[in-house]
Amino acid sequence: MAESPIRLSIFPLAGAILLPRAQLPLHIFEPRYQALVKDAMARDRRIAMIQPREENGDTPALFDIGCIGKVAEVEAMDDGRFNLILEGLTRFRMVRELDATTPFRQIEAVIEEFGDDAVAEPLSIAMRGGLIDESKKFAAALGYAVDWEAVDTLDDETLVNMIAQVAPFDTVAKQALLEAPTIDDRSELLIQFMQFFRMHQQAGGDDRATLQ
Repeated sequence: MAESPIRLSIFPLAGAILLPRAQLPLHIFEPRYQALVKDAMARDRRIAMIQPREENGDTPALFDIGCIGKVAEVEAMDDGRFNLILEGLTRFRMVRELDATTPFRQIEAVIEEFGDDAVAEPLSIAMRGGLIDESKKFAAALGYAVDWEAVDTLDDETLVNMIAQVAPFDTVAKQALLEAPTIDDRSELLIQFMQFFRMHQQAGGDDRATLQ
């Protein structure tokens, strides 16, 4: 039997993806998203992250797939802003946008197809080694200082998702990483994107390689 759509309040943010069992820190300063946080805290603490397809206008078109997050930590400031940390629950597929009267946008979505409740399969030794090796080259190209001993202690899913979230890829690449069915698929994409970035830099490009 097909799953009934659920209603979600969304935070469209280009270049920022949330993944199941990962965390995403957010600084909320726009009044409409302050209202979103207040509404979420009064109900179920859920906020759905989704990327806009373009960054123009107040209601840009959206990608179909995003991720539901639950507010794990929140700091309310005197001026109405919030600092919060979202914990990823499950990805969703948007069915339609609702005609909402709230300052923030709302959608109907389904979630059953993703199976994000299942424990992620571990990476092969070769895949993990290749990902860390490419990450070191990528970090060196960007001039990042990384505690690689700490990285080595991360489990496979945390490692893959952390790189996917923090790497400065464009919106299209971020969306591809979000939509990757498994962490193995996501790891393969990460290696390809990091290699592409380094080739772009070596060819004299800037620090924001784009796949668009």
